[in-house]
Amino acid sequence: MPLTSIFAFDMNGFSLTASRMTDYWLSKLFFDLQNSAAAAEFRADREMVLSRYPLDAEVRQAVLDNNVTYLSQRTNPYLLRYFFFASGMPEEEFVARLRDG
Repeated sequence: MPLTSIFAFDMNGFSLTASRMTDYWLSKLFFDLQNSAAAAEFRADREMVLSRYPLDAEVRQAVLDNNVTYLSQRTNPYLLRYFFFASGMPEEEFVARLRDG
């Protein structure tokens, strides 16, 4: 079966059938928070750190609310897990939120 029958693309080559789309700036934030100093700064003042990233209002609120389900649809799972570790959420809580939605 040719790939063109499985995947549909628009005239710019972007997938029309992708089930999820990652958010670059959200992923960038999560990647940056792998740095221990950045993670400590984030825990101390989330608003200040978030102001450095051009996140959509809905994404920004999901970060502030620790909305695991929403964020899991928009970033790499490894970055997501590290973000919640860096933000201080216990692993058991993270797994429960991810599992239970």
